[in-house]
Amino acid sequence: MTEAIVQEFEARSGAATTEAPEWLEPIRRAAMEQFTRTGFPSARDEEWRFTPIAPVTQGTWRPATGSGAALSPRDLAPFLFGHAEWTTLVFLDGVYSDTLSFAGPMPAGVRVMGLADAIRADGALLGRHLGRHASIEGSPFTALNAAMMREGGVVHVGAGVDLAEPVHLLFVSTAQAAGTAAHPRNLIVIERGARASIVESYVTLVPDGSYWTNPVTEVAVAAGAWVEHTRIQRESERAYHVGLTHVDQQRDSHYRSFSLAMGAAMSRHNLHVRLNDENIETLMYGLYLTRGDQVADTHTAIYHDQPNCRSWEVYKGILDGRSRGVFNGKVLVKPEAQKTDAKQTNRNLLLSDLARVDTKPQLEIFADDVKCTHGATVGRLDDVARFYARSRGLPRAAADRLLTYAFAAEVVDEVALLPVRQELDRLVLERLGGL
Repeated sequence: MTEAIVQEFEARSGAATTEAPEWLEPIRRAAMEQFTRTGFPSARDEEWRFTPIAPVTQGTWRPATGSGAALSPRDLAPFLFGHAEWTTLVFLDGVYSDTLSFAGPMPAGVRVMGLADAIRADGALLGRHLGRHASIEGSPFTALNAAMMREGGVVHVGAGVDLAEPVHLLFVSTAQAAGTAAHPRNLIVIERGARASIVESYVTLVPDGSYWTNPVTEVAVAAGAWVEHTRIQRESERAYHVGLTHVDQQRDSHYRSFSLAMGAAMSRHNLHVRLNDENIETLMYGLYLTRGDQVADTHTAIYHDQPNCRSWEVYKGILDGRSRGVFNGKVLVKPEAQKTDAKQTNRNLLLSDLARVDTKPQLEIFADDVKCTHGATVGRLDDVARFYARSRGLPRAAADRLLTYAFAAEVVDEVALLPVRQELDRLVLERLGGL
């Protein structure tokens, strides 16, 4: 498969060389060289030993070239949180759709556009940030994304701007996505003292389509900026999803994330946050819901590089059928990062005797004046709570759904955007069979 990828890269590079700016082609080529040196990971690699990526690495995938499907805004309504007026960039089968995207009036200093347009229109911004945060050495999938990047969303919020409404990056797969691979590349830059909410959604109109999505999102949060970033993965349950989000934070900034994974036959999300200066706050919440033979893998890493910073991480999993969850969370504290306050928790609820979780919270601390804790739990519904609910007249099935929903609601309630929180609440209830 690697040879076919290299051939595709050379063909696409030859066709795009005249259009790409001078600074971009060396980034793509260096990324492809890195990918060809390493190849795809295998089960022998420690970071990937619990992730069954063979269907991706051994498959034959065509490049995603966009959808010819005649869609209307009504087709996308279920994914818009009841707010079609929000600025929304829509990508159909890996390609930006100008006709379905919507951008209302923007405050001065705010730019929202597709990556291809941004490459042509704003080389200075992209030259400073694109490919500068997510390292191609970190993962072969990241290197492959950098080599193939053509489409994605770019959000730039200027210094001091308070963006009143969220920006939504919506990636939609249709029936024509079957057998294709898409490599979306997103760049979010929030300048000094600005505030913004970003929603990043991966959804499908065909519940049984098989395709591969390999997105990378780079987030640059400047000094004193505030960002809420919600990532929703609702791919087809026969699809494959391997993604990376890399965040760089500067002094006095605040980054708050929520990640939901409930689609794909196999999904993996790597979330890396680097705290580059003092007095930074990072809050990370997540929920994965699996059933059947699904696998949901979450790898997080929080790099405390400077003193007087705080991080809080809570991820929960609800697993049914023969499904499997993987959680690996790292908190790394450098010697100079004194006064670090870091907490990490992973909790898992098994609804089936055949469901399984591999969880590994980690602390690597090289400073001595810190407050750091971590913990993980795997278990079933509490029999005492069950008895209490049934003693109030609830049938057994309803009591179990109520307790399971309450388990999930603890993290869903952390989503600050009310329309998004309500929709995620509805999705959880729907997955659990209603109440």
